[in-house]
Amino acid sequence: MIQNNSRLLSIKFLAVTFLAFITVGFHIYLIFTGLMPNLVSRPLHLALVLPWIFLLSQDEESSRLSKYGGYILLVCGLFSSLYIVFNYSVLEDQYGSLEGYLQYFVALSLILSVLEMARRAIKLALPLTATIALAYGLWGHYIPGNFGHQEIPMDSFFGTLVIAEGGIFGALTGVSVNVVAVFVILGAFVGIGEGGNAFMSLSTKIAGRLRGGAAKVSVLASAFFGSISGSASANVASTGAFTIPTMKRLKYPASLAGATEAVASTGGQIMPPLMGAGAFIMAELLGVPYAKIMATAIFPAILFFVTVWIGIDVFAKKYNLLAMDKEDIPKLNLVLKLAPFFLIPFGILLYALIIVGKTPQYSAALAIFASIILLLVNRDWKISFKEFIEKFVDGCITASRQIASIASVIICAGIVIGVLNITGIGVKITSAILYLSNGQLFVALLLTAVACLILGMEVPTTAAYIICVSIAGPTLQEYGLSAIQAHLFVFWFALLSTITPPVCGTVFIASGIAQANWIEVAGKSMKLGIGLYIVPLAFVVNPFLIEPDTNFLYAFLSFIKIAVGLGLLSNALVNDKQKAVLRVGLVLLGLITIFFPFQ
Repeated sequence: MIQNNSRLLSIKFLAVTFLAFITVGFHIYLIFTGLMPNLVSRPLHLALVLPWIFLLSQDEESSRLSKYGGYILLVCGLFSSLYIVFNYSVLEDQYGSLEGYLQYFVALSLILSVLEMARRAIKLALPLTATIALAYGLWGHYIPGNFGHQEIPMDSFFGTLVIAEGGIFGALTGVSVNVVAVFVILGAFVGIGEGGNAFMSLSTKIAGRLRGGAAKVSVLASAFFGSISGSASANVASTGAFTIPTMKRLKYPASLAGATEAVASTGGQIMPPLMGAGAFIMAELLGVPYAKIMATAIFPAILFFVTVWIGIDVFAKKYNLLAMDKEDIPKLNLVLKLAPFFLIPFGILLYALIIVGKTPQYSAALAIFASIILLLVNRDWKISFKEFIEKFVDGCITASRQIASIASVIICAGIVIGVLNITGIGVKITSAILYLSNGQLFVALLLTAVACLILGMEVPTTAAYIICVSIAGPTLQEYGLSAIQAHLFVFWFALLSTITPPVCGTVFIASGIAQANWIEVAGKSMKLGIGLYIVPLAFVVNPFLIEPDTNFLYAFLSFIKIAVGLGLLSNALVNDKQKAVLRVGLVLLGLITIFFPFQ
């Protein structure tokens, strides 16, 4: 019996490894193969994602209905995806209109598979939103007044969503298959090697000797790691497993240890060069080079971390938090040994992207090849083929799982965007926001921020950004914001729910690791993360801040001015030993400093 079980496990491992190789290989192959029809590459992307969600992410405690229902949807989804691949030339001539019962079956199978895939990957909120959108598309013509729409023929409605490029296989899925997947693969190979250790050792070497050093190490490590992970929760779980126990061992209050990691991990998603999936989607939606997004985002991201750093320093004074012990700080020779494990791939990425001017995909592919070669050596720079094979397999499996998780979000969000475009409801909601804001930009910003907070409570940042910017982006541009200002504003506020109650996902994870009361962790997180609430408003009032590529001097002056104001705000919020009058004065002075624009 034991021998049979081990044989089954071995067969399963081989199957998983083979699927991982195919998944990673397909997405790298697309970079070099030239143009492939969208109704081929995108359904193949979905077909490769489906097994990771329905077959390889099954919980052992899942009910039989969930288990076998997943198998049925997997088979139907695979069949339907491959049907589109093999018949794409015929389907293109149908102009988004279904013909025959088989195509209705394909449409229904794909929609149900995508909804259930998203539910299993990220729980109920996003697929529920997509289901409501589908119901509105089908029966919204019964709604009286301005928010109804004309009846849409069912063959055209489902056809646009499934066999055309207006929904499941729309532009967002194109970003997932062509860009996001490639950078996920890069992050997986850097992390599975010594890159993650390199981030941590460098951060510890830089900040460990400072006052409140362990917390500042958390900030730096999370900025480094978060820029490639693109997931605040993954950031907390990975870097927090080291930084939070270290802080507690150095007598940090448990709530402060958890809050520091929660806030720093949130900031990783807005930190160039990678910024997670949202940056690539932003570049696609805006039709601008990815390097432009990096240039726009860099000063706001640094301001966020400067504010967190200042808050930690004030907390360190308040609690008399000392530097890390010398034995916990890595020697310089270890830092120098590990540094190339991330400097080489990221140096190649940035050189190809910015200096040579290659596409993000091609640049990332070069960095991937470099990171794979680095798997051949360990931290002592000794070659080990056995370790290389193990790390390579782990990297492929890790990348494939992450690709599936992100694709589940993006493809499901594509349904929502598709319905918005088919029915025109997005324009109506935009008009409603314009009406409610009554010509006041601040009110429109507030309504957008609230919408981002509510939507982001259960929906990942990327999906919240996609949906909110589709609705509110045109409104903000009506008030004079540039397109990139509007997108970056929405992207930042899509992060609010990571540290803002009642959901605050990173807070719950960090409080669990720190074994602290989540309400106390959330309170300190909001104080440390005040930049998350203020910086988006600051670059609306001070547009030069996000224009360092065209107005560097004014951008830098705006950066200094806003940094000073945020420092005053952070001191007032954190240092409760000061008199109330002085704290109020600091808040007012800080706000005036931040929101007084250069003309």
